[in-house]
Amino acid sequence: MAAKLRWPPVLALLLVAGMIGIASAGNIAVYWGQNGGEGTLAEACNSGNYAYVIVSFLSSFGNGQTPVLNLAGHCDPGSGGCTGLTSDIQGCQSQGIKVLLSLGGGGGNYGLSSTDDANSVANYLWDNYLGGSSSSRPLGAAVLDGIDFDIENGNSAHYDDLANALSAFSAQGKKVYLTAAPQCPYPDASLGPALQTGLFDNVWVQFYNNPVCEYTNGDDTNLVKAWGTWTSSVKAGSFYLGLPASTGAAGSGYIPPGELTGTVIPAIQGVGKYGGIMLWSRFYDVQNNYSDQVKGSV
Repeated sequence: MAAKLRWPPVLALLLVAGMIGIASAGNIAVYWGQNGGEGTLAEACNSGNYAYVIVSFLSSFGNGQTPVLNLAGHCDPGSGGCTGLTSDIQGCQSQGIKVLLSLGGGGGNYGLSSTDDANSVANYLWDNYLGGSSSSRPLGAAVLDGIDFDIENGNSAHYDDLANALSAFSAQGKKVYLTAAPQCPYPDASLGPALQTGLFDNVWVQFYNNPVCEYTNGDDTNLVKAWGTWTSSVKAGSFYLGLPASTGAAGSGYIPPGELTGTVIPAIQGVGKYGGIMLWSRFYDVQNNYSDQVKGSV
């Protein structure tokens, strides 16, 4: 057995302070894929600003239709043009960054008609994006870390079944991370039942485009109240404050960097399982350098 190390008192205090800093530090998640001007996936990961990069969106799925991946101006999955993202994804993962596929979004055509339909979609996701096998994997051989639920059409049916089915694949080896992006009014119209499964690792609540629960004109009262409701009502690994990365990224809810780090984060950091912030989106983050300005304080 090795000799027990005895640290000088001052050094011991510094080590404890350092560990406290690490424990309270947050992460940044960002959505990528909906604007060709945001740069490559590799560039997003190489920025060093993100712990999660969410590839968005699988905009059509369910009801027996062929799922459709929409990555805007980046590549055409229908012609196999997105398989080149394999090296980018693997490069991100080599840096410890989790890369997820987001389902849904504000547009698209999606929904689940039954438990069987949910199971079918889960099997498709496993074979085409996760640890399964298929001859037509849209992003190539890379194995994504999990699935994000950004369901915004108000139809909540069977997403709890989908979460259960996807979670079950973790038993086959590599963990399948599950995340969700509900709107800040509680409960969320699209994800309420799914979130009650308690299966989600991270929940990044969208605190924008909803004046009843967002930061408005320097007032964080509604935001802090909604944060408390979410973190006390939903069982999840951690909760992230979802924000627009610039004034152009959303109709309302933008928080200037100084106000975020000086006022809002201190108000919520000790409430519930705070994990960090989520930004919509990489394009707007590039334009505004938002994550560069806040990453040391979230």
